[in-house]
Amino acid sequence: MTVEVVPLPEAEAGNRPPKAVLKARKEQEALARREILAPVRTQLLWASLVMAVASVCSVAPVVLVVEACRELLADRVDTDRVWRLLAIAVALLVARALLQAVALTWSHLVDGGFQLSLRRLLAAKLARVPLGWFGERTSGEVKKYLQDDVEALHYLVAHARLEFVGAITVPLITLGYLITVEWRLALVLLLPLIAFAVLYSKMLDQDGRDRLVVYTRSEQRTQQAAIEFIDGIQVVRAFGQVGKAHKEFQDAVDHQARSVDRMKTPIMKVQSASDIVVMPVFVMLVVVVAGLAAVELDWVRSIDLVPFLLVGLGLGSSLLGLGYGAQALRSAAIAAQRLHELRQTPELTALEPDSDEPATDGTVRFEGVTFGYRADHDVLRDIDLTLTPGTITALVGPSGSGKSTLAKLLPRFYDVGAGRITIGGRDIRAYSTEDLYRTVGFVFQDVRLIRGSVRDNLLLGRPGAPDEELERAARAAQIHDRIAALPRGYDSEIGVDATLSGGEAQRLSIARALLADTPVLVLDEATAFADPESEAAVQDALAVLVAGRTVLVIAHRLHTITGVDRILVLENGRLVESGDHESLRAAGGTYQRQWEINEAALSDLATIESSEGVR
Repeated sequence: MTVEVVPLPEAEAGNRPPKAVLKARKEQEALARREILAPVRTQLLWASLVMAVASVCSVAPVVLVVEACRELLADRVDTDRVWRLLAIAVALLVARALLQAVALTWSHLVDGGFQLSLRRLLAAKLARVPLGWFGERTSGEVKKYLQDDVEALHYLVAHARLEFVGAITVPLITLGYLITVEWRLALVLLLPLIAFAVLYSKMLDQDGRDRLVVYTRSEQRTQQAAIEFIDGIQVVRAFGQVGKAHKEFQDAVDHQARSVDRMKTPIMKVQSASDIVVMPVFVMLVVVVAGLAAVELDWVRSIDLVPFLLVGLGLGSSLLGLGYGAQALRSAAIAAQRLHELRQTPELTALEPDSDEPATDGTVRFEGVTFGYRADHDVLRDIDLTLTPGTITALVGPSGSGKSTLAKLLPRFYDVGAGRITIGGRDIRAYSTEDLYRTVGFVFQDVRLIRGSVRDNLLLGRPGAPDEELERAARAAQIHDRIAALPRGYDSEIGVDATLSGGEAQRLSIARALLADTPVLVLDEATAFADPESEAAVQDALAVLVAGRTVLVIAHRLHTITGVDRILVLENGRLVESGDHESLRAAGGTYQRQWEINEAALSDLATIESSEGVR
């Protein structure tokens, strides 16, 4: 079952969403909680029953003490009966402590197993979502799903239900007993409970929920501002803009502080009021005032006030925990909805595989491929092309024409909307993930390295590869000399022994792709951060290693792809030209216009470098 997410209102502007929206959100949150907690529902039910029995055992001793007091105030005291009542009360208190410990231990054990299984389910889910999903999110956002949101469910699983059972059971048993003593005074004691219920509902209202969402966003903004400030401190200091950068960071902190104030202040006011109305002192005041009035009216005897003073005072004590858990409950509800939405994220569709072996023929075909990130907007339209083994095909075009999108479809970062992509005649959707990435290697502009050694990063392409092949791939990518200069060579840990520049990291990722030795290579401006010498060397290495492979290069700098076998020109999501460098220049179309822009940029750069050399 899927849930349509209703957009959040601008809570900071004070706009309260209509009742229909609030109702829809509450239904979404309730559905999310039910589905997320479904695996532990039965176990929590049994733990709740244990807590209910424990709650009965917490009220019964006080009732027995009341009866003991009645016996002591009688004309003839039966001391044996008093001792029996007290002994039973003590036994029930011990039983209550044991049962409560069992219920809490049980719920925490359930929570531990639930968090473990949920993290495994989420990890398995993330292994099935399109790789492009990760490109649209930061590592911090992914970490929030797997860690923060799962941990936020702790209160919902381990505490909320047990506290709710106790908060309901204790007042019901207490009121039931007091009604048998004097029903009119018992009704008076309902007033604090009704007041608490009204105030507690305000703590959980939608405004408070929206304020929490705003605070969460402001917290993420502060974290991002802090990272940007630290990462860019050298640049802003060099240009004398430290004050501006510090102001941006300070503005983020101030915004978070205001969000905390808007979130906490209303809750604290309401919580303080709700605590007061169920505090024993306040309840005692209500009992005394109502009791004295009832005695004066001859409704009750003075002795009948004793149960209300002893039992009634604890009427609201079990409710106090609900108030303090309101914030955690709201956070858990939001986390449950986020995790539920994650679980509804569309996965890559799979076709029935017709073979367990990866394709040996590297012929790639795009057949009528159409794709859009949104249903109402296509980025690519009716793409038909064939990439043959042993050739380098370059894809060029204006910014926003869909080059990188097309490149990401081949390693299946996203699934096509229409048409299909085949490798060796097999639809890529019929490949298992392992087979696909043994067939298609890729290097994109946004280089990702794992925490570990240089060797670990290289071996991602081909686990178990011998050292000589590691070195051969590194030499081909012009990164071997840099690795050899590190303190521990290929065993140097990235981020500890060495910090690689953008160009160095990119060349390391090229070496990783070369080591994988896949029949198909996708390079999206793979030399974007390389210096001119390294760029030329890498291009030469790729030209040597292309034998028997199908290579698709996404190029933004046209002078780097003049020697490729074929150039495809993409514009507005459609292939408009195809040919080699000379024929496309002679055609005078989109490629020629792009070439003129490229030449003008190179000429300007050369002029600048020449003038700097003169100075």
